[in-house]
Amino acid sequence: MQLVQTTRDALLKPLSTVAGIVERRHTLPILANILMRKEGSKVSFIATDLEVQITTHADFGVGSDNESTTVAARKLLDILKALPDTGEVKMSLASGKMTVQSAKSRFALQTLAASEYPTVAQPEQWSVSLTLPQRTLRHLFNMVHFAMAQQDIRYYLNGMLLVFEPGFVRSVATDGHRLAHCATKAEGIAEKHEVIVPRKTVLEMQRLLEDSDEPVAVDVAPGQIRFRFGDVELVSKLVEGKFPDFTRVIPTSYTRHFDVSREALQGSLQRAAILTTDKFKGVRLQLAQNVMKISSTNAEQEEAQEELDIDYTFEALDVGFNVGYLLDVLGNLKTESIRWSVMPDANASALITLPDDENFKYVVMPMRI
Repeated sequence: MQLVQTTRDALLKPLSTVAGIVERRHTLPILANILMRKEGSKVSFIATDLEVQITTHADFGVGSDNESTTVAARKLLDILKALPDTGEVKMSLASGKMTVQSAKSRFALQTLAASEYPTVAQPEQWSVSLTLPQRTLRHLFNMVHFAMAQQDIRYYLNGMLLVFEPGFVRSVATDGHRLAHCATKAEGIAEKHEVIVPRKTVLEMQRLLEDSDEPVAVDVAPGQIRFRFGDVELVSKLVEGKFPDFTRVIPTSYTRHFDVSREALQGSLQRAAILTTDKFKGVRLQLAQNVMKISSTNAEQEEAQEELDIDYTFEALDVGFNVGYLLDVLGNLKTESIRWSVMPDANASALITLPDDENFKYVVMPMRI
């Protein structure tokens, strides 16, 4: 029975969208597959890893009948990528196998029953529902994602906090050594809700969202969040646990500020980082009258020194930082300059903000050099 007839590129688009979450190693063999549902000309593609589920729709089904099956995601994707981009691709189902045909190429793939595919159940009611432009949601994720923890035993840090409150949506990420915060105005939120979105969901959304004004519908229910945009629906479980109180981490009383060119600082830090090691990423920052000195050393007694002119008129300060934490934020920002705020204490955190955007804040803890 024929399922689909379309161009290779038209088929690759929905498959590439959903295949990103298919794990290479599974406890359940069927999780290596994607679920294809055909209802007349409408075809939906679904992939899940039991935590995240992505669904996308296309309009190239053949015939008026309904059919569903599951097939290996990676094999199908690799076959389509390897086919020439001219000519039509036909997919049909017979005797438990899916046949993929294009010109003189023909592949027969094993399938597993659609009835065995474990789709994520969705609630009937959502406690938060709002709409944001794709560009705005992407910005919220992009500005803080690099501060998420990776495989931390404090599992609630391996994700991003989203705070929905009347008038605002905030995104926060921390790994215990640094914290990034971003906020944007939003309407349609009646009361405050806080949820922790898993790391994998955040990275997947960054991949899927576009820099456009097209809307994203965001819905939150206990234990679950859903994003719907274009032909895509992503449903994800939430991380249980209590996220640290970020309002206590972000300094509010710092009075010593200076602006510095983002590119100049980034370049100096990148050069100083060359002489650091994987085990010790420390760089030393010395602030004095209108100058910032950056230096690094290593076990071989090698040394790097950089100097930047800054508008700094306070007393001298000598403090160490993990250079990776500073480069992460500088590489992610797109502004010409950043604002650096300090306390006259080498044990106090540094606060990095943007001169023209009060909604972004990055706090980084010092380290002993």
